[in-house]
Amino acid sequence: MVIPDFTHKMSAHCESGALTSLLNHAGLEISEPLVFGIASGVFFGYFHKAKAFPFPTFIVRNKPGQMRRNIEKRLGVEFAEYRFKDPALGMSRLDELISRNIPTACQVDFFYLDYVPSWERVHINVHFMIVIGKEEQQYIVSDAYFPKIMKLDERSLEKGRFAGGNMSPEGFLFHTRSVPEKIDLETAIRKGIKKACFNMLSIPMPFLGVKGIRMFARKVTEWPNFARDTEHLSHEIMKINILLEDQGTGGAGFRFMYATFLQQASSILRLPTLKDLSQELMLIGDGWREISLFAARIGKNRDLGAEKLGQLGAMIAGRADAEENFFRKLSKVVH
Repeated sequence: MVIPDFTHKMSAHCESGALTSLLNHAGLEISEPLVFGIASGVFFGYFHKAKAFPFPTFIVRNKPGQMRRNIEKRLGVEFAEYRFKDPALGMSRLDELISRNIPTACQVDFFYLDYVPSWERVHINVHFMIVIGKEEQQYIVSDAYFPKIMKLDERSLEKGRFAGGNMSPEGFLFHTRSVPEKIDLETAIRKGIKKACFNMLSIPMPFLGVKGIRMFARKVTEWPNFARDTEHLSHEIMKINILLEDQGTGGAGFRFMYATFLQQASSILRLPTLKDLSQELMLIGDGWREISLFAARIGKNRDLGAEKLGQLGAMIAGRADAEENFFRKLSKVVH
């Protein structure tokens, strides 16, 4: 059994893609960049010493789950949410929802998705995909990262939904419960932009927003102190590329997708200045992509001396200056 009339779409990011597909199925025609922008998805945080991370790292989007909550507040959409301690109960509830033709998003550990090639599987507990049917012992899955609908073994899905570790999924499910007949898209866009500007400029913590980018620029030269050996350091430096390009999907830590959002918002709000700022952010994204390529190159070549790490830090500091200037201008436009 497969839920009728569900349209599978590839997306830049799993969470914003899943939200967009659920909203589209519920009758709200909205693009993924608009969902991402209204949800204030663009962000930055640097974590130098944290219990949750064994090595310094950074994030380029808001906390998993926050997009859904922001979409609820700003569009008036209502989602039903479920968490489970008992895997059997969690799987039974999913089957019941599917039997009622309700497309249901699952949070899973990416490692257990058996349709993903083995060499691409990594333990990430915050992957989102949509279950749209079941045939015997296999679930029919719409995963934003794949061009076609996939099949997933029942046991694999259970393992993914109830994996342990940091940010454990706890069998989390959600689906669209209601969508308002009328949505004030202009107000939602403005609120999303204002919150993104606040997050990047005004959170009073030194490791978040633009301040977090500056901390990253200063602290990356200390990464050798945390590495076991050159191979470990090489791996972590090359991971900068992965975080910005693969996990920061949409390109350059989501900067390209946010630029697309601003371009679309420009037409809806009738603010040509947003289109100019969209082009500016594309250039900022190009700078992040240069950092990605530089980190991948020095990591691969094991060229990780103080000079190269200093150069990497200077490139990151340049992005902090550019983003501070950009978000200050963006804040003035929407205020």
